[in-house]
Order: sequence, then structure tokens, then C-alpha cells
Amino acid sequence: MAAFAGTEQFAVTGATPMVSVVIPTLDEERNIAWVLERLPPVVDEIIIVDGRSTDGTIAAARAARPDVRIVHELRPGKGVALRAGFNASRGDVIVMMDADGSMHPGELTRYVALIREGYDLVKGSRFLPGGGTADISRLRAAGNLALLGFANWLFYCEFTELCYGFMALRRSAVPRLRLTADGFEIETQIVASALRERLRVAEVPSFEAARRNGVSNLRTFRDGSRVLRELVRASRPRPVVEVAPEAVATLAVALPGPAAGTAPTRIEPATWEPTQ
Repeated sequence: MAAFAGTEQFAVTGATPMVSVVIPTLDEERNIAWVLERLPPVVDEIIIVDGRSTDGTIAAARAARPDVRIVHELRPGKGVALRAGFNASRGDVIVMMDADGSMHPGELTRYVALIREGYDLVKGSRFLPGGGTADISRLRAAGNLALLGFANWLFYCEFTELCYGFMALRRSAVPRLRLTADGFEIETQIVASALRERLRVAEVPSFEAARRNGVSNLRTFRDGSRVLRELVRASRPRPVVEVAPEAVATLAVALPGPAAGTAPTRIEPATWEPTQ
């Protein structure tokens, strides 16, 4: 496991952390190259977690990025894959993202910048100004809103997003999260565990495009019920949370938004205070 420089060293000395990106895949042959070819230079290590694909996902990944590391995981589930990728990665900062092209790799620099500023977990939000989505049904949006409201009530927060898998974490924080989830609910477990451990959490805007090819493995009712169970489990005992006053730094980056093109987007600071 790589040694972690720590918040103070990043902020004071300007030390550059090693960045690993972990991408779970399942039959993403037509999508994975698009993602890997757009990863920014800040990424030092690419981890693909696969073992159950029946197409040419691994070959396509290696063709796009010969330096990619493949972690073979035969057990099913996004949570299983992410936990295997976290264990195999060597970076000081770990970024998790999807392989279907719905998350633009260029946004990754936003997350890493805030980790360097001292945050332990940086989570993307489709519902902050500057974010958006082209890939959520009304049913999923309603369920997401209900679960988000419940999570905010449980943890005395005012997040704008709960069920979204574009995140960055400090390696040193991962053991404190005690991750056990096997499925999509791992995204909620990461956030809830970070709040329970009183880690510093930030949200940044993210735009979710439609999946480039193929069909999602997400199942609204099955995975929604798992998220709800995870929230209930994580809420005992209920913590009093100190949330960082400045959730988002002001950055200027060139990223594609809901409209075509790559016009620069300015990210305005977002803040929230815990309620007692």
C-alpha cells in the first residue's frame, strides 16, 4: 500500500499525490476505450476490475491504454468490484467512475483538486449548478429524491445528491469506511460511512450523459431497497456531523455540459451547514 502524504503535506508543501482511477466493467467493449482515452494526465494508475465480461472488454481496454492494470474479480456486484479495485490500487487518491461513458473523465480533475485541499471524500452531484443529467427516468429521480431527503435528515446534512458513483477518496480514509456492500448500494455506504466517521466531504457538479452503448445493470426497486437498508444500518447510532463549510472550490475547467461542445464551465462555490 502506498504511503499517504496527508492533508497538511498536500496543502503546505504542494506535494503531488499519486492518483488511481478504479473502473468496474461488465461487457463494456464498446464503451471502455472512449473513457480511457479521455482520462486527464493527473491519473497515474488505471485499474479495470473485470472477470465476468463475455465480450472483448479487457482487450479493448488494453488496446486503448496498454498501461492499464486488470483485476480479475469473479464475484458479481459493483460493490465487490470497487472493493477489489480499492485493495489493488496504489494511489494516495482513489477515483471511482463508471465505464459506460456517462461520466466525463475530464471532470476528474475537480475531484482531485479538492482532495488536495484537504477533503477526505469528494462526491459528484448532478443537481448542483453546473451539473445535470440526460440519463435518469422520472421514477429513478423520484426515488433518488426520497432517499436523499431521508439521508439528509439522518445525518443533519444538506446534500444535493446521494446515488451517484463518481467519487474521489483519500486512501487513508478507506479503512475507516469499513466497506462491505456488494452492489450499487456501495455508493451510499461510502457517503454514509464518511459522515459517520466525521470525514470532510465535498460535492462538485457533474454532468451525467446517456450511456454510450448497451444497457445498464441498475434495477430501480431492487437497488433502491438496498440503498434504504444501507442508510438505516449506517444511522445507528446517529452521529452529529461537522460538514466542511466550503464544499466546492471555485475552479475553471473545460468540460462538456448538456449542450454539445466543450465550452468552459465555471463552478461556483457550494456551501451547507449541518442542522441540529
